[in-house]
Amino acid sequence: MESPVTMRRDARRNRERLIVEAKRLFAERGVDAPLDELANRAEVGAGTLYRHFPSRDALIRALYDDGVAELHAYGPRILEAPTGWQAVERWLELLSGWLAERPYIPGIMRRMAEIEPDHRPGMEFQALMDGIVERAKAEGSLRPDVTAVDLSILVDMLGSLGQYGGAYLPYWRRQLTVVIDGLRARPDATPLPGVALEFDAFHDMSHRKRPAD
Repeated sequence: MESPVTMRRDARRNRERLIVEAKRLFAERGVDAPLDELANRAEVGAGTLYRHFPSRDALIRALYDDGVAELHAYGPRILEAPTGWQAVERWLELLSGWLAERPYIPGIMRRMAEIEPDHRPGMEFQALMDGIVERAKAEGSLRPDVTAVDLSILVDMLGSLGQYGGAYLPYWRRQLTVVIDGLRARPDATPLPGVALEFDAFHDMSHRKRPAD
């Protein structure tokens, strides 16, 4: 008979395997991919799958919270940058790379907006991002008309390169370099048109379900 310690270890391993395989499956087939295929890929039975995640929504929430935790882990690395400009560069590089490697994230975000619209942990990052932008502007290194939302949208744009699959990941820094050069403060920069979007509006927009084609 297995000991409680062994059973807990096995349960933890099964859960971790399910999370890993869910990320792969959803990256390939979207968040509505069959859960029986997930169980097959993770080499567990349907009962094990549903003990850990009683519903698709529960699995979506777990993946969403896992992603938020990963983003929190990047915070200290960005904030400890020696200059504001280097913090901006780290922000763009780390978060864009993270998103490009996880093409399932946009679908998870949109589904979470349906499941639990009042769950908005992304708003926790607003103060951090605003502080980085103000620091870089005070140095005179970041163009003065750029906002934290502009940088967040650029992360989304660069991260969307993950849709081309892992084969493109060695090349995405070409586009990153173009974006970074466009952010540098210089006297001949073309003024940005229009008014910047507010962060809360961007947060909700990025989580909103897109209309069907």
